[in-house]
Amino acid sequence: MVNERLPTRDSGEPVVYQLRVKGHLGAQWGAWFGGMTVTQTANGETLITGLVADQAALYGLLRKVRDLGLPLLALSSSERAGLDGFAADSGDLPGA
Repeated sequence: MVNERLPTRDSGEPVVYQLRVKGHLGAQWGAWFGGMTVTQTANGETLITGLVADQAALYGLLRKVRDLGLPLLALSSSERAGLDGFAADSGDLPGA
């Protein structure tokens, strides 16, 4: 079994993560996800994007997705300083 670590910054600063889930959540769910930005896509998916302080906080977000019964389709991180490091319609890292 390969032991892969999730990307983090060496400085200990929060990292921008984007979770892609199947199904639509309204923007009001952003508060429940700790102030994350919740965006619906045209193909029936939701993007949950925002700064995550550390891996414990990331696992907390994943637990919330699980508790809602939403299938997790993708998890991405961006080393960029802003939330615009993700393409809003694809969820992929720019330039990848």
